[in-house]
Amino acid sequence: MGHKIGYARVSTADQDPQLQLDALNAEGCLKIYKDTATGTKADRPQWTLCLDDLRPGDTLVVWKIDRLGRNLRDLIDIVATLDALDVGVQTNGIVDTTTAHGKLIFGMFALMAEYEAALIRERTQAGLIAARARGRRGGRKPKMTAELINKAQRMYDARRFTMAEIAQSCAVTPMTIYRNIQTTKTG
Repeated sequence: MGHKIGYARVSTADQDPQLQLDALNAEGCLKIYKDTATGTKADRPQWTLCLDDLRPGDTLVVWKIDRLGRNLRDLIDIVATLDALDVGVQTNGIVDTTTAHGKLIFGMFALMAEYEAALIRERTQAGLIAARARGRRGGRKPKMTAELINKAQRMYDARRFTMAEIAQSCAVTPMTIYRNIQTTKTG
């Protein structure tokens, strides 16, 4: 029989992080790892240690499922990885992959996430096709208009301005100027 290992992620917004820790202790966790969320996608050092500590047959216990993944896709990837290691996941009654019923429910979550991702891809493709049909190409508008290209070319041909000065007067980088004007004599 494996052990129960707890994982808590507390943020400064949490009124009482002790609630999480008390709930994990009540579950009989052998060990509890705790990260403090900083509001950035910074690594979670304790989460990495927790993963290293989990063995086949163990159960990862989290207070709420949102403590585990940043979004549904992330959560599903984490649970699938743990499942492959023969590690179960339990939360406060919502998810329990140590039971057949819990695995079924979580499998439905995974299918919904896949379905949502497929719908987003389809809508994106349909939107791009519709935009092309209306003559739109997508992407951002070029910074160098025909008027600015003319101005930059005249300044360059006058041989009185540096590339940096030309770029500054057009509010772009020198590289943008190089890409848009003729710098070699023709004829």
